[in-house]
Amino acid sequence: MIVINYVWEVAMEPLRLLDQEHDWQYLLTFLPNGWQQKAKELGALLRSRNFPNAEVLLRILLIHLADGCSLRETVIRAKRGNLVSVTDVALLKRLKSSGEWLRWMAEELMRTWIERQPSSIFASLHNIRIIDGSNIQEPGSTGSNWRLHYSICLPSLRCDEVYVTSPKVGESFKRFNVKHGDLFLGDRGYAQRPGIFHVINGGGEVLVRLNLTNVPLVKSDGTPFPLLEHLRSLEGTKIGDWEVWVPFDSRLIPGRICAIKKNKEATEKAHKKALRENGRKGAKVKPETIESAGYIFVFTTLKSDIRPSTILEMYRGRWQVELVFKRLKSIIGIGHLKKTDVEASKAWIHGKLLVAFLLETLIVAGERFFPWGYPIKENVSQETMCLEGNIIYASPSQ
Repeated sequence: MIVINYVWEVAMEPLRLLDQEHDWQYLLTFLPNGWQQKAKELGALLRSRNFPNAEVLLRILLIHLADGCSLRETVIRAKRGNLVSVTDVALLKRLKSSGEWLRWMAEELMRTWIERQPSSIFASLHNIRIIDGSNIQEPGSTGSNWRLHYSICLPSLRCDEVYVTSPKVGESFKRFNVKHGDLFLGDRGYAQRPGIFHVINGGGEVLVRLNLTNVPLVKSDGTPFPLLEHLRSLEGTKIGDWEVWVPFDSRLIPGRICAIKKNKEATEKAHKKALRENGRKGAKVKPETIESAGYIFVFTTLKSDIRPSTILEMYRGRWQVELVFKRLKSIIGIGHLKKTDVEASKAWIHGKLLVAFLLETLIVAGERFFPWGYPIKENVSQETMCLEGNIIYASPSQ
């Protein structure tokens, strides 16, 4: 029986390799038109003698980016697979020069396959920047732990700033440079008064998710703003919009709270998550915390000429790619990051974005259903598929 199994496995090995090659060719059908020419145009293949074409380069980069292999392990696999023989140093240089190419492919995948936000949001005067962070755990007994802090612009998906620190360094807007016209979008981890003041003082605006306690809110006279009482006034799909001030040092930062009530199903889900998270920490959940979980509320310094519905849709601008970002953070979580090279780190993030969008594209394509399993290149539909259509559901922290 052992001999039969061995013969069977040996006989099946060429078939496995054949299946892998077929899978690779199918994957290529999802890439945007002109992706190979763009490799030269955007500098990924300029002055490159080691990589014969864009397909080989992409395949090797995905070993590093999708499988989470180190540069050294990647070049070993590439050599054993008869793809190319290069050093890990050469591959790092090629990764750095491929950043814009990887970003372009990710953006084109988003344009073709994933629902876009209304153009009115991105046609605004603001430079929308998603600020986020993620922990990186490199595999192996000597693997290092790091925290990656990055800023990605919408809708271009361009990573304009990235920093690598120890996991002990917390998330903060203060870590990023601010230019006039920037709009910083962040989750509740960035709802901190020093960071908000840093953005305002630099000429930017903020739009950040809150909980009941992380940012104190007051009225114009300095008395506490009863946020939960105002949230209770929301019924159905009514949107709340209230002026508030955030005290910091000796000044008050003016802003607004925009809020909407979740539906019954989303509320129950949020309540269970709040109980579960606090249960892990051994803390008793306050009734107000449970009640507030039934709402989505954000703080913004954007002026009142922007409607509250637009404010929520702007925060949903983060959710435009929220499923992808959640997948991105999972992909980033395990891998090998060149810690001392900023340009390599940016290219690494762009590559991770491409992997995340490829995964999301395959899921969306599966929803459309191709009987033969992949799109015909000449007839790829330009109609986008909605990933999350309900603003009440579109919260990563329900």
